[in-house]
Amino acid sequence: MTITAGAPPTYNTPANLALGFLTGGVIGASLTAFISGCVVEKASLIVLGLVLPAAYGLLFFPCTLPRRAREAAVVPRTALAVIESLEAVGGETSDVPVRFDLSVAPDDAPAFRVEIRQDVNLVELPDYRPRGVVVVEYPPDRPWKTRIVKRPTPQWEERAAVAQVDSVPGPAMKSETPGGCFNALLTLLGLLLGAAAVLLLFRADLFDSHEGDSGAPKPSVSSSSSTTTVTSATGTVTLGPGQSMLDEGELRKAVESLTQGGDKRQALTVVVQGRLLTVVFSPIGVKTAGFDPRSLPYERVSALVEEARTTLGVDSPRSWQLTADGVTGSLTLRVVVTGDGGTGTLEADGQGKVLRRSGS
Repeated sequence: MTITAGAPPTYNTPANLALGFLTGGVIGASLTAFISGCVVEKASLIVLGLVLPAAYGLLFFPCTLPRRAREAAVVPRTALAVIESLEAVGGETSDVPVRFDLSVAPDDAPAFRVEIRQDVNLVELPDYRPRGVVVVEYPPDRPWKTRIVKRPTPQWEERAAVAQVDSVPGPAMKSETPGGCFNALLTLLGLLLGAAAVLLLFRADLFDSHEGDSGAPKPSVSSSSSTTTVTSATGTVTLGPGQSMLDEGELRKAVESLTQGGDKRQALTVVVQGRLLTVVFSPIGVKTAGFDPRSLPYERVSALVEEARTTLGVDSPRSWQLTADGVTGSLTLRVVVTGDGGTGTLEADGQGKVLRRSGS
């Protein structure tokens, strides 16, 4: 039986390319919105990441219903086909994907050549061989969707056993979209553009979110030469190079910068060392012994440090540290001086009066 080859049917790809691009955009935008919303804790972004693909699916499905209905209404056509070649393309299960090159010869339509991929059970694989005749089905308007009928009716099985089908010249149509590579590139481009669109539209929420987080500690630069940091437990002030907490008015100004705004919290410990001031505050809502850090005898601090450096017998004093402690109930000042070969300690009361000295 000789069949005359006809022109292979063609099918449009612009719609598929546009759909791939749109799908990539939705995927990129929804994933970026959801992940970004989780990172910066923005409920609006998380909701957008969940709603966007759902809305796209609800919109896409009704739009494709007419096409699906038309395709379902098409009665598939049965025909004989000869296997030009076949190749197993992988698989580790009992069903192996096989690429078939077929010449299809319908009874009342032009013959055509098509390349398809279909799973074949390992047990049935020997039944398919080059130049073997098989029964196939395909939609008349979409011949590239040809499928081999594994269990044909007795009539078609008998015809396949005795028929001879000639090869159809020319390139074979493929069941995959010819522009598959370009479609993948468009999908990737849509994904990137969707992600970029979310980052651009919500850049204020994404990149400025931490600036408005009132629960996080915020360092603030009080001047070009000092830095103040306040948290719920501690406060620190660091002076710039060339400055010292012993300079006139610096210690008082530093303490006031940590207790401004009417903050009346008690302090457990105040530590002064060179250019650094650290205040450990009493826990909020917990009644513990402490003192008002603003009650320190500022006018005596510099003199106490100088006395400790010169009267405790410490050779070449290199560093000093003043600690104000109110945990015991009464304010105690302790100045520790460290130098070559030893350490000296001077203790004073809350008024700056020296109580004892010790050296090593």
